[in-house]
Amino acid sequence: MLENLPPVPVNQTALLAYLDGSGFKTKTVTHPPLFTVGESQELRGELEGGHTKNLFLKDKKGRYFLLTAQEDSTVNLKTLHKLLGGSGRFSFGNADMMLELLGVTPGAVTALGIINDRENKLTFAMDKRLIEHDKINCHPLTNEATTTLLTRDLLEFALACNHEPMIVDLNGEV
Repeated sequence: MLENLPPVPVNQTALLAYLDGSGFKTKTVTHPPLFTVGESQELRGELEGGHTKNLFLKDKKGRYFLLTAQEDSTVNLKTLHKLLGGSGRFSFGNADMMLELLGVTPGAVTALGIINDRENKLTFAMDKRLIEHDKINCHPLTNEATTTLLTRDLLEFALACNHEPMIVDLNGEV
């Protein structure tokens, strides 16, 4: 299915066209740039579904991870490597690698960014609580919009991007 993806780097327009052309039902609303979960909570209005926070992480061996979690989930960076299989404590990935791997800048990290990681340089993980929602809200490669799509479509999208999501229980004991 990788041959059907638009050429990288994929931007918001190409992403939304790909989702639409692939039969994924989405709804996108534009808004002022949002940089934090708190800011998004203030402006979200009536968007139904799970709302995300996304962490672009690097382990001690230089491997990259994208964790998409429910916005109110607690993420313990000291022990997260035990859930994700990383080597030692995680740190945040830098902006240059974020742009290279996900095609986004800080403040716009999103699960939909995996469309730009064609060489599978990162591991994609999702919070178990998040996938319990029927719908999920993600930035469409910009923090100036929010796209709502069915959770099953996000999971299918990940597979189309050659990233089988690792489902993790952030509330479970490590």
